[in-house]
Amino acid sequence: MEIRVAIFEDNKLVRDALQTILNGTPGFICTGAFADGNRWELDIKRSNPDVVLMDIEMPGMSGIEVSKKITDTFPGVKILIQTVFNDSDKIFEALCAGASGYILKNDPPHKYIEAITEVYNGGAPMSMAVAKKVLGFFANKNIILATPANSDYQLSDREKELLKLMVEGHNYKAIADKAYISYETVRTHVKHIYKKLHVASRSEAIMKAIQQGLS
Repeated sequence: MEIRVAIFEDNKLVRDALQTILNGTPGFICTGAFADGNRWELDIKRSNPDVVLMDIEMPGMSGIEVSKKITDTFPGVKILIQTVFNDSDKIFEALCAGASGYILKNDPPHKYIEAITEVYNGGAPMSMAVAKKVLGFFANKNIILATPANSDYQLSDREKELLKLMVEGHNYKAIADKAYISYETVRTHVKHIYKKLHVASRSEAIMKAIQQGLS
């Protein structure tokens, strides 16, 4: 079964290149490529994607605004945000808008394919560079989340170890390699972490871990 991908990207050269890469890679198909998000609902209905590759900066509605609307209206669609290294604030905003993962625009094509695959399979790719930017955002803005009265989430030592690796920006495969466990075991542990932290995504788990010093 092919992974259906829609692209929102205002730069035609980049948009065409991504479309060519997707359609030229077995197991992937680009079902739509759009220069802006002004007709996002119609575009999503027509292209019916599994994953949306979303540019943050677009004319009209921003990628963050479109991501929020897609997440609210089509919760089954995963969103992979394209960003540039200096967009710390926007990375945080996209995190809050429901993005499933992040990729840097200067990453090579195979990184895009890996990230799309991971998002499709329920993962949440975030490169080390992006993870460091998120950490820097929290440090620079001095963002602190009030710790609840009962902040003992009863994470096991293994779960704390995996959460720390998530915060550092490692994907599931890298976590599996570092922890000497299988990819599926990582996914099982992550589901337990989400349940204990009362979160629904990697982004939320990372935010809570950083803000409350859980990892």
